[in-house]
Amino acid sequence: MKICDVCGLPEELCVCEEIAKEVQTVKVFTVRRRFGKLMTIVEGIDEHDVDIKDLTKELKNRCACGGTAKKGQIELQGDHKKKVKDVLADLGFSSDTIEIREPNKKFNKRKSRK
Repeated sequence: MKICDVCGLPEELCVCEEIAKEVQTVKVFTVRRRFGKLMTIVEGIDEHDVDIKDLTKELKNRCACGGTAKKGQIELQGDHKKKVKDVLADLGFSSDTIEIREPNKKFNKRKSRK
């Protein structure tokens, strides 16, 4: 039987990941990429406390989109801010610590061609 180094409980009863989920401040926002495509970015998740690969896989499944985990942040294809907040709340993150940033209209507009 393995024992967790942090909390001292057996790994089956370890609560370190749940505690880490409640404490972290998560930011969710969209950015415009090449050819006007939107990407939803989820950042602020500590890779050492939460398995970011499993979280990325779960978000991609629930949002029905593609995506990846890079440099400590999760990138999802499309605009999924509200859905991501709901999924993170279902997975144990505190909904009070999930911050959704609205895009700045001035810089996020697509340039019109004449």
